[in-house]
Amino acid sequence: MSQTEQVLVLVKPDGVARGLVGRVIGRAEARGYRLVRLALRQATPELLATHYAEHVSKPFYPALVEYMTSGPVVAVVLEGERVITAVRTMAGATDPVNAAPGTIRGDFGRDWGTGDIRNIMHASDSPESAAREIAIWFPEA
Repeated sequence: MSQTEQVLVLVKPDGVARGLVGRVIGRAEARGYRLVRLALRQATPELLATHYAEHVSKPFYPALVEYMTSGPVVAVVLEGERVITAVRTMAGATDPVNAAPGTIRGDFGRDWGTGDIRNIMHASDSPESAAREIAIWFPEA
């Protein structure tokens, strides 16, 4: 049974600033996942409030918005069999200090001493989240 899916990947401002966009996307392409959409965007507080709706009332949310608006973000839609699970496995643990070597966050992330987690990338965690997030970042889709 086919499980072709789409996933939203965001290369966050730290990944863009460090020139890691090609390396992040390249890992997915090397595994045979297809690039469907790509855009360089400047996130706005309004867009982030929609994307991170479940976190808006949490204490870390203002720092998250500050981080995500600190520079451009590359939004990517990838497609393929079980791509959501594969990309999240490639990404590694959310906290880059705990991410295994060989994962994107494990290889390129670290604790920068800022008090917030700057972890290179975001990837949708389910087909439902992917559909919602893709519609937010690519409303024309």
